[in-house]
Amino acid sequence: MSSFSNQEKGNDGDPNKLKKGSWSYDEDEKLKAYVSRYGERDWDAVQKKTGLSRGGKHCRVRWFNHLHPNLKKGLITKEEGQKIVELYAKIGLKWSRIAQEVCIL
Repeated sequence: MSSFSNQEKGNDGDPNKLKKGSWSYDEDEKLKAYVSRYGERDWDAVQKKTGLSRGGKHCRVRWFNHLHPNLKKGLITKEEGQKIVELYAKIGLKWSRIAQEVCIL
């Protein structure tokens, strides 16, 4: 027996089920509009306020990992690499805090 609820398995045409898989351009635009209006909080309200068939956690991850305007993708500079090494030695495996300190986000 699976530990996933029916809501987590996929859409299958049922509007009450959450969608999985690739995001469409339209979904990305709805999420951007939501964040522009309400900010980076209350992720569980995204579905109700936008009509997206995605869960709050999925929306938060999409925003911070793919859509955030300050997200830097690609190679890091030598200075950023050195800062990461210094912060790792100082604070350990707290990668979200390291990312904030290095100004990745």
